[in-house]
Amino acid sequence: MYDMKQYKPISLGRVRRYELKARKSKVSLSTFSVPFERGDTFKTFIDKLPGLLAANDFRAVVRAIVTARKGGRPVILGMGAHPIKVGLSPVIIDLMERKIITALATNGACIVHDFEMAFIGRTSEDVDREVRSGRFGMARETGEYLNKAIRDGVKRGYGIGKAVGEMICGGAFPFKERSIFAKTAALRIPATVHVAIGTDIIHMHPSADGRAIGEGSFRDFRLFTSVVADVENGVYINLGSAVIMPEVFLKALTIARNLGSKIENITTVNMDFIQHYRPRENVLRRPTLDKGACYSLTGHHEIMFPLLAAYVIEEMGQ
Repeated sequence: MYDMKQYKPISLGRVRRYELKARKSKVSLSTFSVPFERGDTFKTFIDKLPGLLAANDFRAVVRAIVTARKGGRPVILGMGAHPIKVGLSPVIIDLMERKIITALATNGACIVHDFEMAFIGRTSEDVDREVRSGRFGMARETGEYLNKAIRDGVKRGYGIGKAVGEMICGGAFPFKERSIFAKTAALRIPATVHVAIGTDIIHMHPSADGRAIGEGSFRDFRLFTSVVADVENGVYINLGSAVIMPEVFLKALTIARNLGSKIENITTVNMDFIQHYRPRENVLRRPTLDKGACYSLTGHHEIMFPLLAAYVIEEMGQ
């Protein structure tokens, strides 16, 4: 049987101390923000942000994009469909026209919302209401146009991105100027679509052709891998894709490195309002283990991405 040790409050009289001025501090007056003044420019607003944490990461991402483009290196945008649904297509199109975004890679839902915006200027149904009656995703034109574009495109040797882009770009769509894929076709920018069978509403339609969808998406994966193989000294942005694009990016990067491409000094960015596991690991940490830089910019797409685009344009001098 052991005796219980008795403790007394410790004395602080012999604690070693130092002069405050001798200590290294992470925050100083030079890092403080400066209040906004009426009439300030956008650049002044950004310059007045604190020199700390996310504000510094934001500036670093902009510097990486500007450096990449001024050096003729790629800036690849990988994205889910949410950016389209929150109205960012015009911002993305503008960045492509300015030759800032040099390649686009998306999940399968993006072509759905992009097509519907080009076709009728509206998208994003009320899933809670429509799923109860079995009507969810059953808009006839969306299934017929997109599945036909995929089938026809595959016959011509295209992947899904090019097939859909050329269909919208060359068709009589009233709002095709707001179509991201139409713009990639017009500008001849690589556009790839990465599909998981059964995840997109067009797979529920009788016009769906699994062989064509699979072939088209696999061609796009190989094209995307070719794009990623050239990303040294460039930037990869993951905008709102929690699963598909982070997985596809890591596999494409692996193949490119396996085949001998030097991909070391890259900047990877994840932009979302929640930082998920796969983007954190497959976009940010793993690709930059040895060299490069990675940044998480957390916030709502409809605010954060236009801010990023605007500051890049300012710094590019366009």
